[in-house]
Amino acid sequence: MTSQHTKSNIISSLFWKLMERGAAQGIQLAVQIVLARVLAPEQFGTIAIVMVFVNLAQVFVQSGFSTALIQKKDADSEDFSSVFYLSLAVAGVSYVIIYICAPYIAKFYAMPVLEPVLRVLALNLFAGAFNSVQNAFVARNLLFKKLFMSSLGAVLISGTLGVVCAYRGFGIWAIVIQQLSNQAAVTAIMWFTVRWRPELMFSFTRVRELFAFGSRLLMSKLIETLYRELSTLIIGRMYMSDTLGYYSRGQLFPQLVVSNIDGSIQSVMLPALSSHQDNQKRVKEMMRRAVVSSSFIVFPMMIGMAAVAEPLVRIVLTDKWLPAVPFMQIFCFLYILTPVHTANLQAINAMGRSDVFLRLEMINKSLGIVILLMSLPFGVYAIAAGQVFAGMTASFINAWPNKELLGYSYKEQLMDILPALLISAVMGAAVYLLGFLDLAVWQNLAVQVICGILIYTALARLFRIESYIYLRDTIKQLVRGRNDQE
Repeated sequence: MTSQHTKSNIISSLFWKLMERGAAQGIQLAVQIVLARVLAPEQFGTIAIVMVFVNLAQVFVQSGFSTALIQKKDADSEDFSSVFYLSLAVAGVSYVIIYICAPYIAKFYAMPVLEPVLRVLALNLFAGAFNSVQNAFVARNLLFKKLFMSSLGAVLISGTLGVVCAYRGFGIWAIVIQQLSNQAAVTAIMWFTVRWRPELMFSFTRVRELFAFGSRLLMSKLIETLYRELSTLIIGRMYMSDTLGYYSRGQLFPQLVVSNIDGSIQSVMLPALSSHQDNQKRVKEMMRRAVVSSSFIVFPMMIGMAAVAEPLVRIVLTDKWLPAVPFMQIFCFLYILTPVHTANLQAINAMGRSDVFLRLEMINKSLGIVILLMSLPFGVYAIAAGQVFAGMTASFINAWPNKELLGYSYKEQLMDILPALLISAVMGAAVYLLGFLDLAVWQNLAVQVICGILIYTALARLFRIESYIYLRDTIKQLVRGRNDQE
């Protein structure tokens, strides 16, 4: 395979992954907006607590095997089938544990509704077991076009059901139905769109081999998930459920935007880097391109969103959600460095150094917990702000090993992202000042968004930002290639 063909493959895969996530999460965002307008903040707070326990169980179900299947050079049907049956077994055990513990969790939070909601939503563990193996097969073979229809179909089905149920007075169960139907639809559609099928074979030897790599990722993911959800558990216990609702909705917009872009890059990046794991120079080149390009896209979106947070919440979620504005602004600065995190960690995984990955997670999360405990006495906003500081520190720690592994130091990475960061800051300041115009809320927001895009693009062209030129030329090549094919 030529390097150009490889590049085309990667770009095509990234395009379809972005399409899949963009379309799916665009509809998902619209659904969440409608649900937020109909339902109460405390109901979203309750769901946030439930999802902590479901997400933790999901870590064990997937057990790092999905990444191990992608990374392994010669993974075959026996590997995939063995992981599939093991994941289903773990899902069953995890569900039983959650079912038994549900009443005690409900009692701890003094929320009786947690018991039935937790027991029902935990059924998603079985879909997660199936989907993780299917996703590994898709990622390994760069077949992201296959995911497009499944994700799109699933969010359309589940979104429609959730909205209808919300308007018919189902309350919190509207969210439960929406989430359950989404996973069920993904599972069903993937079965027909992806050709892989589990075979009647199971190998303990293959499982042990994969677990040697995946176990460290399991621990890393467990630590990361525990840390990410710890603030939710604490806020849910120390404050009213509506406060947790504002916290979770404030996180919604920046998280969806970044996870869409970053998740797409991550899905394509690991298999692409893994295929070149013996070529240090090539891995560095690909990693640098991912850092520079994703930062160029994410930085202005996060800074711009922070600048327009108040009118955005007023228009989209209504005034009852205004307490979520400070959380949204804080989370924008938390997620802004996500592309740098992802690129560094994916490069480490691609080089087969899951041991380094685990050590980094232990260091970062230990530091993050210390910062979280120190912020507790100062209130819920301090808890959120502490996460931003912990995230910035983690970006330095995660980059450190790649100085030795790839010769790509943190200083080099900072210099690569600095141009996009500076012009994003200028754009953000201009957009924020435009918010003081004496216009209707929706008019003001429209002016801010349009001017923000124009200012950022103009600055990128004026200073000939590398990422702007690369992305512009890449898009031109893709368009030219499609025209030539036609």
